[in-house]
Amino acid sequence: MKNKLTVSLMGSLLFAFSALAQETAEQAAPVYSMSLKQAWVYGGSLMWVLAAMSVFGLALVFYFVLFLRESQIAPRAVVRDISAHLKADELTEARRICEDNPSPFTVIVLTALDTLRNAPKSDVSFLRDTVEAEGARQADSINGLTQLLLDLAAIAPMVGLLGTVMGMLKAFGSIAADAAAARPVVLAAGVSQAIVTTIFGLLVAIPAMACYAYFRRQASRQIAGLEGAVSQVATSLIDRYGK
Repeated sequence: MKNKLTVSLMGSLLFAFSALAQETAEQAAPVYSMSLKQAWVYGGSLMWVLAAMSVFGLALVFYFVLFLRESQIAPRAVVRDISAHLKADELTEARRICEDNPSPFTVIVLTALDTLRNAPKSDVSFLRDTVEAEGARQADSINGLTQLLLDLAAIAPMVGLLGTVMGMLKAFGSIAADAAAARPVVLAAGVSQAIVTTIFGLLVAIPAMACYAYFRRQASRQIAGLEGAVSQVATSLIDRYGK
């Protein structure tokens, strides 16, 4: 009984020492980290493609921040001035304001004014159809710009996946050429390219998708405001000049 207890105690001590030794070895093992420069080298030429896509996406974000605002789509002061001139039957002055303040709203108003000038005897339905067609074109143009961010978010992971395939081909191609001469450095470089390009592709795609979701809502809000402003002006034109 005493011998069994001694053997059990020694086994417990050996297990404890082995666990402690393993933990110490893990703590002493160096933690591998990769700098941005190393990641760029491992990623290869596709890193330049991803960098260009990220710059393009950032430029789109800055453009949308400046463009998707009421002052750029349908400025309140311009809407108010044009409505006042149309009610006063001052079409020339209304046209001048539209030409001096280019925006989706003024483009639609200019289309309506051109219709009245070129076809003064047009009926109400023709005038309304003309305004609605131009309004739909402007709305599609605004939405089409935000769609570029969605396209970027879809293409960036594909570029990263291409880097993954190229990296794995490089890694396993060295083995296929000569298994005995395959060097660990070549294998590591191929696998690193596969991992790095995938990571950077996602780093471009995820912010692009998030920005697209935000600016899509902004575009919808501005288009709704544009429709309200155009409806106000169109109603004035139809009541006064429609046949």
